[in-house]
Amino acid sequence: MTKKAENIMLGISIGDLNGIGSEVVLKTFEDARMMELCTPVIFANVKILSYLKKQLNLNVNLHGIDKLDQALTGKINVLNVWREGVNLEWGVEDENVGKYAIKSFVAATQALKEDKIDVLVTAPISKVNIQSEDFSFPGHTDYLNQELNGDALMFMVQDALRVGLLTDHVPINEVASHLTEELIFKKIKTINQSLIQDFQVVKPKIAVLGLNPHSGDNGVIGKEEETILKPALKKLFDKGYLVFGPYSADGFFGSGQYEKYDAVIATYHDQGLIPFKTLSFGKGVNYTAGLDKIRTSPDHGTGYDIAGKGIADHSSFSEAVYTALDIYKSRMEYQITTQNPLKVKEK
Repeated sequence: MTKKAENIMLGISIGDLNGIGSEVVLKTFEDARMMELCTPVIFANVKILSYLKKQLNLNVNLHGIDKLDQALTGKINVLNVWREGVNLEWGVEDENVGKYAIKSFVAATQALKEDKIDVLVTAPISKVNIQSEDFSFPGHTDYLNQELNGDALMFMVQDALRVGLLTDHVPINEVASHLTEELIFKKIKTINQSLIQDFQVVKPKIAVLGLNPHSGDNGVIGKEEETILKPALKKLFDKGYLVFGPYSADGFFGSGQYEKYDAVIATYHDQGLIPFKTLSFGKGVNYTAGLDKIRTSPDHGTGYDIAGKGIADHSSFSEAVYTALDIYKSRMEYQITTQNPLKVKEK
């Protein structure tokens, strides 16, 4: 049954408390109209967030709770994941602070698994200070991939610009060895399904970028396009997937060619994220596609260099909230129409 907008439970993991995460989260909900779209629950500690909001001179009222069933609509709820104080210092990468970022994230993920929250938006963490015996993942996505059902895929979105990755946090000298037919099939099918159920694209058109300069120039500059990418894409196309390429990456975005497609798949991290972040102007969102639950995050990091100065732009975090809510509604509608195909014809 579809929830009213204000009853959608939006969980937020607080990220690195020495960075800009708390600032962009609280700035987002300074606008009281946000509470008409969802019921936010920040997984942290209400005393610490109250202290930080005063330091940042932010006009928000926080409602501390000890259980999720105490969350109130129309309030910025803060679930006390821990009770003790934490020594904070703006802009410092602190191993102890990293532990609290993970406490928040793990608790929020558990609530997501148990359907106690409907969607999750994660504030930025440091990939360095989160490492421990209990948490040895490169970041949010890898942990979510272990805890939730499905195959996680990093999908950067901003309006009609959507960029997915065949490989994400892989060293550049290892990318070619990771490219296999199996991987290409899995990632393209994941993006195709996400476009249908999460973004309401009926017949997705997907472009794939080549690995090598000039997409290999027919094998002159690298063989991966000829031996791996082209054969895999042809098999998918023959099965009915509207997938095209591989295209030369250097001019694909600058020429506006990406506008002809519903999504673009890059072969490695920077090939996709450099043009995406250039075009999205700080309003991009990192969406973890392919899982049975919804998680988004802003497209920036901890911002240690500007932490505590009150100048952090919350646009990307706000967009992450909007995107998570939009995808939630799209999935609800998708479930209704697939369970009752007649609903589609009635539109």
